[in-house]
Amino acid sequence: MLSYQHIYHAGNLADVHKHALLAWMLAYMTEKDKPMSYLETHAGRGLYQLDAPEAVKTGEAAAGISLSDAQGWFGKEHPYSKALGVVRETHGEAAYAGSPLIAAHGLRPQDRLHLAELHPKEFAALDWVMASFPARCYQQNGFDMALSVAPPVPRRGLMLIDPSYEIKSDYDTIPGFIARVHRKWNVGVVVLWYPILSNGLHKGMLGALTAQTLPKVLHHEVRFAPARPGHGMIGSGLFIVNGPYGVEAQAEHLSRVIS
Repeated sequence: MLSYQHIYHAGNLADVHKHALLAWMLAYMTEKDKPMSYLETHAGRGLYQLDAPEAVKTGEAAAGISLSDAQGWFGKEHPYSKALGVVRETHGEAAYAGSPLIAAHGLRPQDRLHLAELHPKEFAALDWVMASFPARCYQQNGFDMALSVAPPVPRRGLMLIDPSYEIKSDYDTIPGFIARVHRKWNVGVVVLWYPILSNGLHKGMLGALTAQTLPKVLHHEVRFAPARPGHGMIGSGLFIVNGPYGVEAQAEHLSRVIS
């Protein structure tokens, strides 16, 4: 249940897909002076070193963020590039920002972050990484945290749902969870990441999500070759509710550079 550690997969193509769009959405939302909240259900440790043995072992970052850097998928002024640049300046060239740090570097002092992580070691690392930001870290089930906080204060905001899916019941839980969150927080931007799997395990969840009546839904997927022989993930998906204006164009750019 608590075996997953994202260091093995940090900086892969799914991270590039998810983090680039997340960084852009937060940058757009912070153009207004009004404060906002950021909630994340499965935060991980927040900071990864891509020269760590675990990351080198899988080689997923080489086909992800390293390829993106080499080919210039994002300009220097893109919010994703800016966040990664700050993290590398602070923590070294091999550093990679997880979504909590992507969000923290895109938000302002008046904004608030609520980050859940259940794994004890990952939580301890997250708590240390986020100590200098206006963040509250919770060592608890992320779905429970989100339902207890929503609607947050400030009410404007974004929630990222990014489980590892090592608990297979997550596929059945998530559609109902998103419906409950939306009922409590109908102005919130809700972003779900999911893996596209060769075994099709994600398809039932998507069917249940698309059957719901939710506003301004963007369903975006990118496909890519397996990271290694036998690896089951062949793409990355995002299901976004209440997405900000312009997010479709950003998604189209990701389709061009990744797929």
